[in-house]
Amino acid sequence: MEEITQGVNNINLVADSHKKNRIQVSNTKKPLFFYVNLAKRYMQQHNEVELSALGMAIATVVTIAEILKNNGLAVEKKITTSTVDMKEDSRGRPVQKAKIEILLGKTENFDELMAASAEERELVDGEVQG
Repeated sequence: MEEITQGVNNINLVADSHKKNRIQVSNTKKPLFFYVNLAKRYMQQHNEVELSALGMAIATVVTIAEILKNNGLAVEKKITTSTVDMKEDSRGRPVQKAKIEILLGKTENFDELMAASAEERELVDGEVQG
């Protein structure tokens, strides 16, 4: 019985840690670079980030992942696609929506690149104020 309890607790920990580093992206609520910067922060805190989107927001998630990869900050760990049953707003009819989840991890030089960009910002801020 004790083993079962421990197993359930482990499952809960895994589920909880996944939720803390998941970003559910909308293509209408926030600008693109809000999500890019949030993903950087999540990678600093958790070493990886899971980007998730439904329907039309899928293109936005792919763009965010590509920006992070092309800047040398992230590597793809896993990509999952599926369909989700949802109720349509107006009539309540069931519709299927495409879903994507992209798990990104930090690159080896993530911390160096983040430190360099922070230094650049400080220099620029100093020049603007001075």
